[in-house]
Amino acid sequence: MWPFRKGASGFSSSSTAEEVTQGIDGTGLTAIVTGASSGIGAETTRVLALRGVHVIMAVRNVSAGRDVKEAILKEIPSAKVDVMELDLSSFPSVRKFASDFNSCGLPLNILVNNAGVATGAFKLSKDNMELQFATNHLGHFLLTNLLLDTMKKTASESGKEGRIVNVSSAGHRFTYREGIRFEKINDPSGYGKLGAAGYGQSKLANILHANELARRLKEEAVNITANSLHPGAIATNLFRYNAIVNGIANILGRFFLKNVHQGAATTCYVALNPQVKGVSGEYFVDSNVSKASSQGRDMDLAKKLWDFSLNLTT
Repeated sequence: MWPFRKGASGFSSSSTAEEVTQGIDGTGLTAIVTGASSGIGAETTRVLALRGVHVIMAVRNVSAGRDVKEAILKEIPSAKVDVMELDLSSFPSVRKFASDFNSCGLPLNILVNNAGVATGAFKLSKDNMELQFATNHLGHFLLTNLLLDTMKKTASESGKEGRIVNVSSAGHRFTYREGIRFEKINDPSGYGKLGAAGYGQSKLANILHANELARRLKEEAVNITANSLHPGAIATNLFRYNAIVNGIANILGRFFLKNVHQGAATTCYVALNPQVKGVSGEYFVDSNVSKASSQGRDMDLAKKLWDFSLNLTT
C-alpha cells in the first residue's frame, strides 16, 4: 500500500495511532500490553490510556516502564497506567505475572502481545529454548492461555467483546522452508549470521497462534476475537541484540521507516476501533485487513503449532 493511499478502513500506512482511535471512548476497558517500555509498545500504551483504557504495562525492565508511565501521566494526568514485571523468555516469570494479575481482581478486555526480540546470533532462553521463538511466541502463547479464563469471564460479565492482538511482522514470510522447524527448534544450523529465518519463524508463529486461537474461540462461541498484524517497518530497539543491524535501522529509519506514532497505529486500530468488531482470525497491515503468506494461512500448520507449543509450556 502506498503511504497516502487509504484502504477500505479509511486509513493508510501514514495514519497514526491517535488518528485510528479518534473519538473512541475506552473508559471501563482494561488492557495488558507486553513490551510496553519502549517503541510501539510505549506508544500503544499512551494512546490506549489517552482513550480512557486502564493499561497494565507488562515489561522486562520495570525501571524503564516506570519512566514511560511517568511521561504518560505528565501528558495525560487522568491516565490509568500500571507497571508489572514480565520476562517473556522465562516461563516462571510468565506464570508469576499471570498469577499476580489474575489474583488482583481486575477485568481484562484487551491483550496486546507486542513484545519481541531479534537476536541476530543464535541464543537460548532461560528455559533453554531458542530465544526468538521463546520470547516472541512461546512466552505469549503461555501468557494468553493463562489469562484466557479472566478474559472469558470479563467478556461474559461485561457483554463487551474481548480482543487479543498478536503483533507479528512481514518478516514471517522469510522463515525456514518448512515454516516451523518442529524437530529442530533448538538447532543452530541454517540459522544464519543475522538469525533472519529464526525471527521469521517466530513471527509466523504469532500469526498461526492467533488463527488457531480464533478458530477455538469461535468454536466455543466466546465473545473474544484474535487477530495478528504487521506494524510496518519501524525504527525501534527490536534489534538491541545486534548492534550493527540496530545502527543501520536507526540511520535508515529517518528516511524510510515509520515513526512510532504510525507504527503503533495498526495495533491500536485492531485493539480498539469498532470497525474490527466481530472480525477474528485476520491479518492486518496499515490498519486494513491484508493477507499473510500461504504458510500463515495454513490451518493444519496452526493446529500442529498449537499442540507443539502446549506440550512445551505445560
